Amino acid sequence: MSLIIYILIAFAVFIVMEPVTWLTHKYVMHGFLWYLHEDHHKPGKGFFEKNDAFFLIFAIPSWLCIMLGSMHQNYISVSIGAGIAMYGFAYFLVHEIIIHQRFKLFTKSNNRYIKAIRWAHKMHHKHLEKEEGESFGMLIIAKKYWDKVKRDEAIKKNFLEPN
Repeated sequence: MSLIIYILIAFAVFIVMEPVTWLTHKYVMHGFLWYLHEDHHKPGKGFFEKNDAFFLIFAIPSWLCIMLGSMHQNYISVSIGAGIAMYGFAYFLVHEIIIHQRFKLFTKSNNRYIKAIRWAHKMHHKHLEKEEGESFGMLIIAKKYWDKVKRDEAIKKNFLEPN
């Protein structure tokens, strides 16, 4: 197979990981593994949370696909593992750095996407229990959150630049 095919497989897996993450977040993290995720909604003191275990839950299949695929020259498997790993990196960047600011980078962004994703996640975290949640995805944001950010920008513009 061509290198381009392997790259396309990796990107396709990256894209498929968003609905997989949504389903996992809604039905597993807010379901039978709530005891691991609960401290993310009710944070205590300390840098680490039980919720951080989900990093391993997603990293292990990625690592196995890359390792076993490399050992057996099965580059489709390597591509699948690479796609999962790329999504894991995006998740870390967006969720841990941009949204929760566990590392102080991008703290004052005026980017509309970042504002919308932070608002969507804030709405997710307003629910302290596992039931009645909203906004379970990570990279794709519902229209209502985009609309809220646009309204806020219009209000700010009208306030700063009155007619």
